[in-house]
Amino acid sequence: MEQSGTSALLQGAVQDLASDVVSALRGGDHVRMSGTSAMDDVEGSLTLAAVRVLGADLLLPHVLFPAPPDPEALAAFRRTAEAYPPRPDAGPTVHWSHWAMRRTLTRLGSPSPAPPGTDAGEPGTAWLETATWQALTHQLAVLAALAVPGEDSAVARVARGRPVDLARGFVRAVRRRDWQQAAGAGRWLTLVDGVPDTLGLEAGLDFVELMGGTDPRVALQVQAARVMRAAGALV
Repeated sequence: MEQSGTSALLQGAVQDLASDVVSALRGGDHVRMSGTSAMDDVEGSLTLAAVRVLGADLLLPHVLFPAPPDPEALAAFRRTAEAYPPRPDAGPTVHWSHWAMRRTLTRLGSPSPAPPGTDAGEPGTAWLETATWQALTHQLAVLAALAVPGEDSAVARVARGRPVDLARGFVRAVRRRDWQQAAGAGRWLTLVDGVPDTLGLEAGLDFVELMGGTDPRVALQVQAARVMRAAGALV
């Protein structure tokens, strides 16, 4: 019961953070982290865990817009990046998510050193380069925080090389009603060339947002795609 309660609190904290990011993306403003303090414990571990789940997307508005990060959000982001380095045996998406957080700090002029004993460079992408189109879409949706303009990461290069496979995965996710995966794939499709015109991506993202209902993590990906689409940005 205690574990279930903690999980529910964490899920709520992640949803609150995602809502704050969506609000900032829509208004071009700071991410204010309005909902976490009331639920947090004295050490702030719930906030850090929620930031870890959301990853680099917590500061996405400050990558896309010129507004500087709110000091509270930046401090929580940095603390999370430093407190939760990936274990050596962690999966590649974990390593990439942590790399994206450190990369975001660098882009915002507040770099964080790589954890001791780890490589400061990019993780590998061998597992992604040989993935089926279904697995590719799933993995890229998990790594949607890497879909930002001007970020020429190895993951972005894989996405650029397989736009048709990613489009197929987007359609499959919509048909399976996997709105988070569809939204993440749609964000990548906004940033790559060679997407089939027949996909109808803009209308597809509108549909994903509608069917995603009140899930702010779906809304975050869709709104990010809209902002980047409006800017005409490509990876």
